[in-house]
Amino acid sequence: MKCLKVPKQMANDIRKVMMEKSLIDLDLKIKRDSEFVYLPLISRVDFEKLRKLNMCQFLDDLKFEAQKRGPRSFMDFLKDSIESEKIQDIKKSFDIIGDVVILEIPEELYIHKYIIGKAALDFTKRKSVFMKKSEIKGITRTRELEFLAGEDQSETVHIEYGSRIMLDVKKVYFSPRLATERERVAQQVKDGEIIVDMFAGVGPFVVDIARQREVHIYAVDINPYAFSYLKHNIALNHIENKVSPLFGDVREVLKNKQITADRVIMNLPGTAYQFLDLALELISPGGILHYYEFASDYETPINRIKSSAKNRKVKILNKRHVKSRSPGVWHVGIDVQIE
Repeated sequence: MKCLKVPKQMANDIRKVMMEKSLIDLDLKIKRDSEFVYLPLISRVDFEKLRKLNMCQFLDDLKFEAQKRGPRSFMDFLKDSIESEKIQDIKKSFDIIGDVVILEIPEELYIHKYIIGKAALDFTKRKSVFMKKSEIKGITRTRELEFLAGEDQSETVHIEYGSRIMLDVKKVYFSPRLATERERVAQQVKDGEIIVDMFAGVGPFVVDIARQREVHIYAVDINPYAFSYLKHNIALNHIENKVSPLFGDVREVLKNKQITADRVIMNLPGTAYQFLDLALELISPGGILHYYEFASDYETPINRIKSSAKNRKVKILNKRHVKSRSPGVWHVGIDVQIE
């Protein structure tokens, strides 16, 4: 087999050049000894042309092992099981929450759902695979899931930015796709702030902020399962002295609390607008509101905030598409300062 014998100290740079020129045989394993690296070359390589490098030795009688190549993507696991035209219909972006994978499979491919589930299990090396069976619904923000592969275990611990979040994917709502958004908010918080998370869920915003800052957070949720995990996650991350977990409807829970907040988080994009009046009552002058809504433009959520603020001045600090919800509709985030 033709190969290029390269001194170890030069091997990485030369390998990069050879890769860029598509001269290395990727089906064979690179060999090494104490002094040299041996790069297998494609069969049509021009030895005489490469000898102009004058820095390496060319060999044509070395044996190489075949490269063991497994599937490189989720789609590769399916290509021998499902017709190629149908593979493209499978949503490639799926959620990984701890040891659990949640897939979105088009209804016309339900006949292949167990094959798809096994492929996702093999590809991700997680423990459990579930399929979405409904949209998120109800005030508890949950969806139906169907078990497909691995272990039928829906409770897991998810880790993001050093925070440990325990949850049951069947009983609570959690999106790993908001990790960057949660960290973005946490980085804006300053020590000494009083914060209200009006729809805290299992506590991902709460945990991320309280782990990094000296603050006090009032964390509210109406889902009893989410509230139970919220309390567990507060203990799991050792932030008990920074968080007051409150269970129930946010209007009732905060009605007599006399809280003045430096920052309010409203991540309930479907119905948060219904609670803007309460949020603005809580915010102190100069306080920050992180407001989220499903919208096709920025004007609609901004106008809602301005209308609820009445005579208070609203300063828009940031507006962004957090993630796509459906064609033309976004999970929109608006940061505002209330003067």
